[in-house]
Amino acid sequence: MAMNFRHRRPEEPEINLIPFIDVLLVVLIFLMLTTTYAKYTQLKITLPVAESNRIESQPREIVVGVSSDGVYTINKQPVEGVGIEVLTNALSAAAQGDAGRTVIISADAMAAHQSVINVMDAARRAGLVQLTFATQSARSGGKGP
Repeated sequence: MAMNFRHRRPEEPEINLIPFIDVLLVVLIFLMLTTTYAKYTQLKITLPVAESNRIESQPREIVVGVSSDGVYTINKQPVEGVGIEVLTNALSAAAQGDAGRTVIISADAMAAHQSVINVMDAARRAGLVQLTFATQSARSGGKGP
């Protein structure tokens, strides 16, 4: 009878990393997708509706109209051209050297954002820093100045 005297080593537990890596990849993909959409959800904007009485035009106000097709008017007079330089010159002429006048931007709801920005930039260049926007009343549906 032969005896086996070899020393047996106890088996060490084996750690399988493949399921752990799979779980980490799923979590990583989930985090990547949710952080990509998080920046868009921060841009939810609710614009206010103005509930105020209509104020008649005063002599210290300059009313700039912006139509949906990008045509400008200053105090109901059409402006020839759409460039910022043309708007700046027309606003300077309407202000008659009085930098304290208020510019009221009365833009059509479908007017391009760039058209309104052009009016704001032209007013800044003309030295007119008091700007406001005309709105319509939510109750009456009438237009502002």
